[in-house]
Amino acid sequence: MSRIARALAASALVSTLAACVITGPQQRPAGPTPHALSVDRLHRVEGRIDNLGRRLDTRVNEGYYAQPQGAAVHRRLDEIRREAHDMAAQHGGGLSPDEERVLNEELDTAARAIGE
Repeated sequence: MSRIARALAASALVSTLAACVITGPQQRPAGPTPHALSVDRLHRVEGRIDNLGRRLDTRVNEGYYAQPQGAAVHRRLDEIRREAHDMAAQHGGGLSPDEERVLNEELDTAARAIGE
């Protein structure tokens, strides 16, 4: 009788351990979170604004544009940056894909004005 009881106890223990191994702890997906992606979109837009500003400064310093023209484009870049930050403030610090697209279209216009 004790042998049967031990066998039942052992099989119960083995089945419990097997259930733990099979299901295991639930892990989070390895990819970035949606919030992290939206913040990355904002950083990409800001980086593009910074690059355009540097390119504009170079073109003004090389004499392709007069100071007033360069200042006007810089003001437009500052407006786009403010728009990006206003949009990001509405979504917890990041941009949606549609907002990024709209801002990039505006930056495309500014890039054409700079002469890229």
